[in-house]
Amino acid sequence: MTKILFIAFIIVLLNLPFGFWRAGVEKFSVPWFLAVHIPVLFIIGIRFISGLGWQLMTFPFIIGSYFVGQFFGGKFLLLYKERK
Repeated sequence: MTKILFIAFIIVLLNLPFGFWRAGVEKFSVPWFLAVHIPVLFIIGIRFISGLGWQLMTFPFIIGSYFVGQFFGGKFLLLYKERK
C-alpha cells in the first residue's frame, strides 16, 4: 500500500507542470492535447519501472492522482496570474 501511495504522490508532482501548461492554452488545441496526454506515457513508464503491475485496485489511486495533479497545476496558474 505504501508503494501505491508513493507512486501516486510522484504522479501528482509530475502532473503539476502539465496542469499549469494545460490551463494556459486553448481547450482542445494541440498544446492542450499534449499537456493532457504526455504525462500518461510517463505514468505507464513509472508503472513498469516500479513493478506496480496492472491490478484493478491500483487504478483509482493512479487515475485520481493524475487528475489531482492536473487540477492543482491549473490552480497554480490562476494564482500566478493573480499575483502578476
